[in-house]
Amino acid sequence: MRTELKAKFIQHLNNRKQSEKGFTLVELLVVIIIIGILAAIALPNFLNQTSKAKQSEAKQNVALVNKTQNAFRAENQSFASTFNILAIGSVTDTVAPGSGTSANYSYTMGQSAATDSAVAIAVARDGGLKGYNGGITRFVNAAGQNVTGTILCEATGASTVAPVAVTFAAGVAPLCGSSTGVGGVTTISI
Repeated sequence: MRTELKAKFIQHLNNRKQSEKGFTLVELLVVIIIIGILAAIALPNFLNQTSKAKQSEAKQNVALVNKTQNAFRAENQSFASTFNILAIGSVTDTVAPGSGTSANYSYTMGQSAATDSAVAIAVARDGGLKGYNGGITRFVNAAGQNVTGTILCEATGASTVAPVAVTFAAGVAPLCGSSTGVGGVTTISI
């Protein structure tokens, strides 16, 4: 019985008219609608990923400045005040010579002998990106030891305004500024 059913099915397929082959208009419309829905779901995620990739440039560069400042401070008893003094290839290669500006971010840095600290700031040039700042300081902790504290802060929202500055206080590690208002920041790495 089974072989007879298979034979009839094959015979039916062979007897189909030429006009019955292919897809109907309704089937094609359903496929197009499904593809449109999938694209509508995937496109925002794709655009979000490009922003995250651009923001990773700033995160890595600010973290690199912090690490390089730590090494510079160990050798020179003070923090560097410019990118040129630090000779950081990664940051200086991604920016226009002498400008501190890349396609996505403007970078600035500075140091303070009074607080024995340094900061690096990445301000977004595109309003869809978050800004970053980092700080490093050398201080005497509660146990009387000389220690170095670093921090990396991320703006709470996308903006072309510089994020709130890193806060330095005697005897404690640096802190991210206020997390409220324009340019508010949150700690992403200590």
